[in-house]
Amino acid sequence: MSPARAEDTIAPPHPRETMTLCGHCEAEQALLGAYRSTRMPHAWLIGGPPGIGKATLAYRMARFVLAHPDPGAPAVRAAQSLAVAPEHPVARRVAALAHGDLLALERTEGESGALRTVITVDQVRRTVAFFGSTAGEGGWRVCVVDSADELKYPEASNALLKMLEEPPRRALFLIVSYAPGRLLATIRSRCRRLMLRPLAVEDLIEAAAAALAVEADADLRRAAALADGSVARAIKLCDPTSFALRERLAGLLDRLPHSDPRELHALGDSLSRAHEGAFETFLDAVRDWLTGRLAHERDGQRLARIGETWEAFNRAAGEVQVLNLDRKPFVFSAFGLLAEAARG
Repeated sequence: MSPARAEDTIAPPHPRETMTLCGHCEAEQALLGAYRSTRMPHAWLIGGPPGIGKATLAYRMARFVLAHPDPGAPAVRAAQSLAVAPEHPVARRVAALAHGDLLALERTEGESGALRTVITVDQVRRTVAFFGSTAGEGGWRVCVVDSADELKYPEASNALLKMLEEPPRRALFLIVSYAPGRLLATIRSRCRRLMLRPLAVEDLIEAAAAALAVEADADLRRAAALADGSVARAIKLCDPTSFALRERLAGLLDRLPHSDPRELHALGDSLSRAHEGAFETFLDAVRDWLTGRLAHERDGQRLARIGETWEAFNRAAGEVQVLNLDRKPFVFSAFGLLAEAARG
């Protein structure tokens, strides 16, 4: 792979455009088997860590259902997977978000041009009109929610819940979440759960290489080894600048609760000058550190403290991104929060 320039970021294609699914064969077969049956759930909650292919699987299912609206058709019975040929008209229209029977609930750009931090109530309310009309092509109407974790306002969650409680015929909800346990219990109870695991390294290498349309080389393998099963993270780490930043952050996080103000000053300065991808790498590294603490902590009070740190960190990070605030004060406040969590 050729090195990325410092001002560039390496981004994978959108899940709507991703035709390859790696490492989730069991989950894919569960969806295919349910579709062939006479007991197809109207809503699926697809959970698992960020960047492992949840939305890719959701859109893969959406394409298959829209391309094959009759579950009893010979093509469905003979299918070995949910694959739809890239040249199929449905695949092209889904990729362009131009299929009349597909609704995507995802973050959109705000007035400033920056991506919103939430899925708005008005977006969710679009489901009423969407499911209230007849499918344009006589088949299914499919709604992909990517992700339900961004339904931050109760009104948005309740609007989705109302549709799940009274689903019209041949409606399919594919709801993506990296923290299903935090969703409304009433939403969870109306969905069939499908939990995905982080990808094995070889599956991760295959998926990242396919997304980038490159051969797997030493740089990609090195990135995959550090990506904790996440394709999105592996792709980011293919940028040499991001990889170096990740290693630098690992050293700072390993020394917590102790930190050197001079190092934090230098880190804050570099993040203020760098492209947005560097800040995302910083956020990913901190979230991974917190996730590791949550996974290994057994004391209830400490778990609660780490959970509070997680919430405070993400809230502050969202404000920095939306309001385009200076990165340096955030770096100092973030490491203050992390130091407290490390002390236990």
